[in-house]
Amino acid sequence: MIKIVTVIGARPQIIKAAALSRAISTGFKDKINEIIVHTGQHYDANMSQVFIDELGIPAPDYNLGVGSGSHGRQTAVMIEGIEKILQDEKPDFLVLYGDTNSTLAGAVASSKLRIPIVHIEAGLRSFNKSMPEEINRIMCDHASTLLFSPTLTGYRNLLREGFSAQNQPPFTSDNPGIFHCGDIMFDNSLHFAGIAEERSDVLKQWGLEKENYLLATIHRDNNTDDPERLRSIFSALNQVSLANNLMIALPLHPRTSGLLRQNLPAELFTSVSGNPFITMMPPVSFLDMIKLEKHARMVITDSGGVQKEAYYFGKPCVIARPETEWVEIVEAGAGIIADADENAIVLAATGYLNNPPVSFPEVFGDGKAAEFICRTIAGAAWK
Repeated sequence: MIKIVTVIGARPQIIKAAALSRAISTGFKDKINEIIVHTGQHYDANMSQVFIDELGIPAPDYNLGVGSGSHGRQTAVMIEGIEKILQDEKPDFLVLYGDTNSTLAGAVASSKLRIPIVHIEAGLRSFNKSMPEEINRIMCDHASTLLFSPTLTGYRNLLREGFSAQNQPPFTSDNPGIFHCGDIMFDNSLHFAGIAEERSDVLKQWGLEKENYLLATIHRDNNTDDPERLRSIFSALNQVSLANNLMIALPLHPRTSGLLRQNLPAELFTSVSGNPFITMMPPVSFLDMIKLEKHARMVITDSGGVQKEAYYFGKPCVIARPETEWVEIVEAGAGIIADADENAIVLAATGYLNNPPVSFPEVFGDGKAAEFICRTIAGAAWK
């Protein structure tokens, strides 16, 4: 029996972990024993516990309760807590997801203890090192033993950085194994789409009509904390909704909600708040989000995960960032990088409303990424 410790912190990681835990329970429970550590990076119940409950993830075995704070403090406290757990549990592998501070903390703690790291979502690059996430993902990749990339682009990024496709087991951090396995989030979207149709009443709750609203999410600190960028984005949302008499569903991240009044000009804040076509709502559950994405006409977001989920459901996406790690979406014509440029967002959104994309090539795998990852971890070759 192989013991793994899985670290989760932000809610996208909680969702991704659901796919792996589900694969273990249905096909690998006699081969893999999973211990789950929640760092508490997202401490708001709407941003964390509701996802654990809704997705049927096993209750975390440990919760570090880190909460908010500066990058340095938050990461340091997590390193200390994860290190102690690894020393007590002595796992065969530490499993990390994505690119958050929890990911970085796990990578540092595990590499110092010489416990092999499994990095899921390896190889993703925005090529913008001013983003904390870019630093986190690069450092985690280069400390990992098994690297699972969701896309061919990510896999090729690893090759360009010196990883070798010819490495043979036994794998180590100096002789890592790299794999193109498909996107574990695609596994989840396929699994939960039908469940969301049955359980979620989010459209009825907020008076939204299928295919007759836009979905927008804005949460990255470089957008929320910069008054000019936040102004540009919300001015664009205001224009798009009013010009097209089209509802915008806007689940608000706690950071965004807390900074709207502070960072928007008073006139714009009043206009957005009073706009009958903009429906601002608290953070929604994963099933609600799936349903909102599935039935929207279009998505405007600065979230990497929401970009992908829009693509899964055949929805065009305006990307409110200067770059994206999911370049396949842009290459397919299903996404436009508009950054926090008011005119670019309006132009891209108007273009998609008038001429939506019709082609969404299958670039994110077959929906069985978690099974592939479990088979690889469970393989006797690693022991």
